[in-house]
Amino acid sequence: MKAYVEPHEVTLMEKAATNLRDRLLIRLLFHLGCRVSEALALAVEDIDFNHGTIIIQHLKASLKLSCTGCGQRLGRSHAFCPKCGGKVGKAQAEQQEHHRQRVLPVDSDTLGMLGEYVRRGGPVLRDGKKLIFGINRHRGWQIIKGCAERANLPKLVNPETGKIHNVGPHKLRDAFAVRAVKMDDSGDGLRLLQQHLGHASFNTTAKYRKVSGEEHKEWYQKLWEKEIA
Repeated sequence: MKAYVEPHEVTLMEKAATNLRDRLLIRLLFHLGCRVSEALALAVEDIDFNHGTIIIQHLKASLKLSCTGCGQRLGRSHAFCPKCGGKVGKAQAEQQEHHRQRVLPVDSDTLGMLGEYVRRGGPVLRDGKKLIFGINRHRGWQIIKGCAERANLPKLVNPETGKIHNVGPHKLRDAFAVRAVKMDDSGDGLRLLQQHLGHASFNTTAKYRKVSGEEHKEWYQKLWEKEIA
């Protein structure tokens, strides 16, 4: 059983889509390698048709807990404060939002599909913005899963846990990353991929080298470069 979706299988998913909106969602997730939350937040104003770029907005919220007595940072499982020893009752919660954006190039075919979709009046007006899709995450997940099933794609296995999963939006992001690693798995290539995907940690990006099989292949080939006496 495979761990990721192949490019020709993404093409089958596009063909299985019943409308332009769904086909465009599949195309953006694979050709940009963006998160589904980023794709669904995409507005017409984020697309630069002249320069062939798209601005990806990424908003991430994190919750920090602290002791009301001394201000020490706490984990969710703490019963006592590790600094002052006081019993943790109601910890003070502080939600922090981290807003980042990155500008990604987009290929001409995908840009053309976006232009056609906009001309047809596909975007939805929400809170003063013309959102490309105007659907929630659950609906986005249903669309990808449904297109994969109609294309008769097999389920995928998580190489780390062994669990079997349906083809969902993140699997198309994975497919982009694996394709990029197969094209260029050099240090520079991986760093460019890290920037493109918006990963804070290089280790998150490097896992795709393992998934793609390049790491194993290189190791195996080195075993047979010389005959052992």
